[in-house]
Amino acid sequence: MLNWIWLGLVVLSVILGGLSGQLGEVTNAAFDACKTAVMTLALPLAGIMALWLGVMRLAEKSGLVDILARGLRPVMHWLFPDVPPAHPAMGAMVMNMAANMLGLGNAATPLGLRAMQHLEQLNPRPGVATNAMCTFLAINTSSIQLIPATTVGLLAAAGAANPSSIIGTAFAATLCSTVVGITAVKILEKLPMFALPKIEGPVVDAAEPEISAGPEPEKIHPIGALATGLLWVALLAFAVVFVLMAFFPGNFEILATAVRKFLAVGAGPFAFPAEWTGKHPLIRSVETISLLAIPFILTMFPLYATARRVPVYEEFVEGAKEGFQVAIRIIPYLVAILVAIGMFRAAGGIQLLSNWLKVILDPLHFPTELLPLALMRPLSGSGSNGIFAELVQTHGPDSLLAQMAGTIMGSTETTFYVLAVYFGSVAIRRTRHAVAAGLLADVAGITASVAICRMVFQ
Repeated sequence: MLNWIWLGLVVLSVILGGLSGQLGEVTNAAFDACKTAVMTLALPLAGIMALWLGVMRLAEKSGLVDILARGLRPVMHWLFPDVPPAHPAMGAMVMNMAANMLGLGNAATPLGLRAMQHLEQLNPRPGVATNAMCTFLAINTSSIQLIPATTVGLLAAAGAANPSSIIGTAFAATLCSTVVGITAVKILEKLPMFALPKIEGPVVDAAEPEISAGPEPEKIHPIGALATGLLWVALLAFAVVFVLMAFFPGNFEILATAVRKFLAVGAGPFAFPAEWTGKHPLIRSVETISLLAIPFILTMFPLYATARRVPVYEEFVEGAKEGFQVAIRIIPYLVAILVAIGMFRAAGGIQLLSNWLKVILDPLHFPTELLPLALMRPLSGSGSNGIFAELVQTHGPDSLLAQMAGTIMGSTETTFYVLAVYFGSVAIRRTRHAVAAGLLADVAGITASVAICRMVFQ
């Protein structure tokens, strides 16, 4: 399906550009997209990938990934029946989903790419997406997120009276898109047109992965026992800081001020975000976890690995080496999808589709002003941000249209970008039903966003 979509976007872009006299803009958009794919996305991603793949290797070598996956094993086994319960892919997928829910994009993408690499180890058909891969991508493109921080920030910058009002509606809409995405991927994988091809040649049994869970607990060195104790202290400190920041911000500020005076430092360290004081405790709870999660992970994983007598520096470097390789591997896929999208947008394809669909959607009471955003969202994150900002500026940050648009932004994902990056990292060319499931999830999220906002804000 992705082959035909890509070809259609490119050919239609040239035709529309020629008819409208915008071939120059279409050409410039193609070259700009090439530059964006390499310089803006792939190369910066290499450093982030190196960091998180190094941390993930420590988690795998110490057995922490398996521990993290064990608690969600029943749900994960239902979602991914073809993946062995003890495989590292389970833990990597759990961590990716958790990072997505907290809005930790810098951590979610590398963790997701790591999960795809593990899933590829179980793939007897190189180049063809497995059922587990398609299910994992459907969950990612349905975009479960507790707080859409970017969207809330844009509303706040525009002067919205209550920019966090879309958090509840976005969460409800993203639940709908996730349910539809998972249901669709489970149904579509059974259709003949999306059936897995027969395996040619000898079948390689990849069901039993090599899992390094580290030494047995009783063999841990006394230094390791000390590190384990420090780990529990870190967990307790995290819990205390979380409770204070989320539920007692005033007390936390008093404590932070005392610490700053004791250490004779400025307001930088231990500074409490002043804008959080007036927020609901539930919102502060999620934002506190988002703030503390990455520093805590970067501390906890090496400490636990040390307790398991893993040589943390050597293993981190070995894992980080893969980061640059993965970033280089996805460049062709990024260039292909971004060039097609950029050309189509420059040729006026988005506006043309909006005009055609207006006749159909007007009787359904779907605001036609949201059509450009609904069409752009699966294609481009930066493009949809620009359209959203324009909607907010035109109709006001507190208007019903702005609330609907913000909910759409918080409940959907850039489907084609996600598919290109994730499948490109493991050289998957035949994506099977992943595109259809992702687009169905987007349609469900957009439809639910409009319906929920009409019930809540109108």
